[in-house]
Amino acid sequence: MPKPILLSVDDDSDVLRAIERDLRSQYGAEYRVIGSDSPEGALDLLKQLKVRNDSVALLLADQRMPRMDGVEFLQEAKGIYPSAKRALLTAYADTNAAISAINQAGINYFFLKPWDPPADHLYPQLDDLLDDWQASYHPTFQGIRVLGTRWSPRSYELRDFLARNHVPYQWIDVETSANDPETKRLVDALGPEAASLPVVLFPDGTKLLESVPADVAQKVGLRTRAQTSFYDLAIVGGGPAGLAAAVYGASEGLHTVIVEREAPGGQAGMSSRIENYLGFPMGLSGGDLARRAVVQAQRFGVEILSPQEAVDVRTEASYRILKLADGNELSCHALMIASGVQWRRLEAPGIDRLQGAGIYYGGGATEALSCQGEIVYVVGGANSAGQAAMNFARYAQRVVILVRGESLSSTMSQYLIDQVKETPNIQLWTHASVAEAHGDTHLEEVSVLCSDTGKTERVPANAMFIFIGALPRTNWLGNLVERDERGFLLTGPDLIRDGQRPKGWALDRDPFLLETNVPGIFAVGDVRHGSIKRVASGVGEGSVAVQFVHQYLSKV
Repeated sequence: MPKPILLSVDDDSDVLRAIERDLRSQYGAEYRVIGSDSPEGALDLLKQLKVRNDSVALLLADQRMPRMDGVEFLQEAKGIYPSAKRALLTAYADTNAAISAINQAGINYFFLKPWDPPADHLYPQLDDLLDDWQASYHPTFQGIRVLGTRWSPRSYELRDFLARNHVPYQWIDVETSANDPETKRLVDALGPEAASLPVVLFPDGTKLLESVPADVAQKVGLRTRAQTSFYDLAIVGGGPAGLAAAVYGASEGLHTVIVEREAPGGQAGMSSRIENYLGFPMGLSGGDLARRAVVQAQRFGVEILSPQEAVDVRTEASYRILKLADGNELSCHALMIASGVQWRRLEAPGIDRLQGAGIYYGGGATEALSCQGEIVYVVGGANSAGQAAMNFARYAQRVVILVRGESLSSTMSQYLIDQVKETPNIQLWTHASVAEAHGDTHLEEVSVLCSDTGKTERVPANAMFIFIGALPRTNWLGNLVERDERGFLLTGPDLIRDGQRPKGWALDRDPFLLETNVPGIFAVGDVRHGSIKRVASGVGEGSVAVQFVHQYLSKV
């Protein structure tokens, strides 16, 4: 935690050095002492400190300075750091001005020059001032701060990225916090830069304007480039299946890398609560599961490149070569596709226009607190929708689940169905679908179509979260790997047709259970045709597939 600051201001360099020396001698262990030889420079410095979120305990300024005297400086500085104690350093002739400043300008004390010995004429009074300041001092947040607006898609994307990558941050909504004095002081300190939202402020004082996740990832040290060009096992996708494969592969000696497009954990990492995962009787969040798995994988030496995207793949002899979005390539002997699925788009007027401004795909964990006292709609009837509804119900006035069918029984686990029924502020609307979303700058209303009656009802809505099934993102594989009509990857027995092995298959064996039509390329988890869309099954497939990888590598 950075030390609070004692700032002294004097245009006389000898006096400035002397006061800094005495302040450091007495208070250097608990405070950071900074000096400035001009009031204008000191005000600029205070604005920088405000942007860095540093605490200032004391402002000590000489009265007689050119262009701006000490009283004027302290009055200006009060607008930036109102809680800092303010003191004047004066000559005997200035005592009337000092007394007047105490009465009229809210200055806390004045000291006469010379103040020797400081033990008698400086420290006792400063001790009182600093003790008083410490009594109401609350250490400021020292991590990353994000300034933006709730209804900005770019702000949402950035917050979601930081949350899913477990990067601590403080969110400051410059619209809803416009009346907060501290937010106003921060915006004033930023000046014109405050308009370049979203703005990301770092503890070292640097800032990113109109920020995007890739720039922030580089700044916070997330790895996007591989350390070497070759790996025994490369895994595309860092969800439960990919992380499990990485843990088992690396723990058994395989040099392993994961390429993850967004954040480790995949869609499961966005789940607010998973209560049927073996070994966690009280349940755990998807974020906690992902965090534990990442730590475990890294402990075995797995490299995780995130955010990074695989955009192409080719084979050269026994090598499988991935091309990444940044143009770099990495090669491996065995490649595992664990890229999961992405939410299917909801086709209705207004949906795309308001995405990120009240309409979201997936869990929206970063938005739950913002829904305090609001009306939230959850579209979909699978477990992910039920988990999200339970999470939002903790904050929202009302949560409405919209499903096309007549019940949740065929799509949601019974334990979740029971919880939904027992939660008084959750309503289930069956035979219902979204016909249109309404709002200018953000979602305000939703038109809901009832398939039973054919009637459409327009209802108020503050936020809508969509969970309507998922499709794989496998187009980047081109024609190399066989897929079904929906794009899911075919593996093992699904590749055998009429007793014939896949076209072009040259090995004297059938494809392994989780192997695609290309030897050495495997598919696990939700991206695989016929997989069971559950976290535990993804973990199981990722773990089992490593045994087939070993068998394949033994023949390479």
